Amino acid sequence: MLKLDKRDLDILKVLASEGRISKADLAKRINLSPSPCWKRLERLERAGIIEGYAAVLSLKKLAPHVTVFVTLELEHHRNAFFQKFERVIGDRDEVVSCWALGGGLDYLLQIVTRDIDSYQRFMDELLDRELGIVRYFTYVVTKPVKQAASPPLDQLLQGFMGTEPEEDPPEKE
Repeated sequence: MLKLDKRDLDILKVLASEGRISKADLAKRINLSPSPCWKRLERLERAGIIEGYAAVLSLKKLAPHVTVFVTLELEHHRNAFFQKFERVIGDRDEVVSCWALGGGLDYLLQIVTRDIDSYQRFMDELLDRELGIVRYFTYVVTKPVKQAASPPLDQLLQGFMGTEPEEDPPEKE
């Protein structure tokens, strides 16, 4: 695991909320000169901590849509059945997120589609694929209440970061 310090965390916080910020502005925001800031950014990208950059879209301004959360249970709890299900789900664009769960249900899916009819066609197709879905429960989102752009990094990293910031190498003239 890559050792992070306060400046690394500051970079991650700024990028999580403002991914489109220029490298020069990022350096100013975290009170670091550009060259060391960029080196830190590259290190975070190489380590896979920064997986990518994306825009947050307002779907309601783009097109009619519905967001549906689905919990489901598979009949067979063997690895081959989980892998088959995950391959099928991975190929479906309307599934924007999918999580394997511990406990009574096997998966939680977040689905965004044009309307309830297209959602139901999607579910019918899944059932026709004989993936071993024994039951599923549908939860239609009526309004978004909170959508965090980034996780609470301060809380998650508490106790994992050194208290001393890493020394930045001197800049070459």
